[in-house]
Amino acid sequence: MILFPAIDLVAGKVVRLSRGDRSKMDVYADDPVAVARDFAARGARWIHVVDLSATFGEGEEALCANHRAIEGICRLEGVSVDVGGGVRSIESIERLVEVGVGRIALGTVLVRDPELARRAVARFGELLVADVAARDGRVKVNGWREGADVLAERLVEDLAIMGFRHLVFTDIARDGMQTGIDADAYVRMARLAGFPIIASGGIAGLEDIRTLAELGPRLVEGAICGRALFEGNFTLEEALAAAGEGCASGQKRGQREGESHAD
Repeated sequence: MILFPAIDLVAGKVVRLSRGDRSKMDVYADDPVAVARDFAARGARWIHVVDLSATFGEGEEALCANHRAIEGICRLEGVSVDVGGGVRSIESIERLVEVGVGRIALGTVLVRDPELARRAVARFGELLVADVAARDGRVKVNGWREGADVLAERLVEDLAIMGFRHLVFTDIARDGMQTGIDADAYVRMARLAGFPIIASGGIAGLEDIRTLAELGPRLVEGAICGRALFEGNFTLEEALAAAGEGCASGQKRGQREGESHAD
């Protein structure tokens, strides 16, 4: 299973929100590229980046700071980058492709502009990820601030028909709360989609990661982990091992690169 350490960006800073609430934000670092470099040195194959300034429609200065951070993270060797947040046009997708993003997540447009989503997935294929977030079974959009009056299960089925083959499902009630995962919800969504999904929301300890990994690659492609890593509940190395990603070559690479980054 792929372990996606998460970097959420607001105005070029690494932050985490509680249940997507912009007013409940903790700042963890001022240099997101350094954070990503550390993740890569310690063995991460993928990094999940969310442009929260784009999601919340913040000012040009904040947007430019985040874009510079994304460009810098994409220039790091040995790691692929998955980016989402505020991607609501073909032009936005093209800009991210140009800087080397490996996967691009679409969220709000899946509901608000399904025709754009259809055109995008027809053109970009498996580069795109459907990003579905729900509370009590109902989809939330626009930074999780608005209800869409759409059942998550129905939307997931529709997205599979549309052609998406990667999907992140976020349990909003658990996101950033370290309350533990609802494994049954991820199993249900994967079966509806017909392909393995990426689990997001609620990881509190290594047992949550192991539980997801044990569901198997036909159900769970990966898991996104943010606050629990930044709060020190476990190390990235421990998380990667729990996900089944740990390997000697990755550890050696991490030691070599970590030595140069220690200062």
